[in-house]
Amino acid sequence: MHYRGRFAPSPSGALHFGSLVAAVGSFVRARAEGGAWLVRMEDIDPPREIPGAASDILATLGAFGMRADEPVVYQSLRDTAYDRAFARLRDADLVFPCWCSRVDLEASAGIHRGACRAAPDTTRGPAWRLRAPDVDVSFIDLLQGTQAQNLRRDVGDFVIRRVEGWFAYQLAVVVDDADAAITEVVRGSDLLDSTPRQIHLQQLLGLQTPAYLHLPVVLDADGRKLSKADHARPVDRCEPLAALRMAIDFLGLEVGAGVTPAALLERAIDSFSVARLRGANGAHVGTAECET
Repeated sequence: MHYRGRFAPSPSGALHFGSLVAAVGSFVRARAEGGAWLVRMEDIDPPREIPGAASDILATLGAFGMRADEPVVYQSLRDTAYDRAFARLRDADLVFPCWCSRVDLEASAGIHRGACRAAPDTTRGPAWRLRAPDVDVSFIDLLQGTQAQNLRRDVGDFVIRRVEGWFAYQLAVVVDDADAAITEVVRGSDLLDSTPRQIHLQQLLGLQTPAYLHLPVVLDADGRKLSKADHARPVDRCEPLAALRMAIDFLGLEVGAGVTPAALLERAIDSFSVARLRGANGAHVGTAECET
């Protein structure tokens, strides 16, 4: 099958350096494979979404020389597809309503296994959880190697539809990747733990499982993953070359001496290999926010 990759940011803030590394990694991998690169906006969490962030992220990607090969997909417009998948799981009795709160689950370290600790509450809707079987789900990540997780022990029954009625990330990403015919998922290794749940959902829904390649995560000076929640500084789309060079270097690829984003990316594409990614040991250096 022709290679199809994607980058799937959430519009909860501007693109920071950690997200730039994931974008560059997925873009360069797709181009090195002669394939298509898609962008999906994961905007299914309204309380976390910042107005204008989606268009800002797309403008920043463009300034860094990365444009999607197909129209951008917005998860907020795909409830019909998620509803169909949810209905299949419910009709097969694979999901159940749950009113348990975080406090209810404290004794089990936040993991839900089997019976609910909270009685049904008619004053609000439930979350819907997928029953986690006592099975080991394993896969080989192209960069991180063999991975395995026991769903019941390590994850427990996990939410696929939230109390508010919004569909959860695990279900949405599985449906979206299948509908877009994604052949390989390239993303940060902070999402490595989610992959077994997604593979299990793919199997239940009869969907193809893509290949996976989880990139090194950029850490701050305190050893924490860069995140919008911790106010990681946005990359500067007015002056993209410095941050783009750092992102390519972080991934262990050859930067070259290009004076445009396109030239830098082309050199990275030419030098791409998974072996180079395994040797990546770059460090994050802060980038200035764009002056407007």
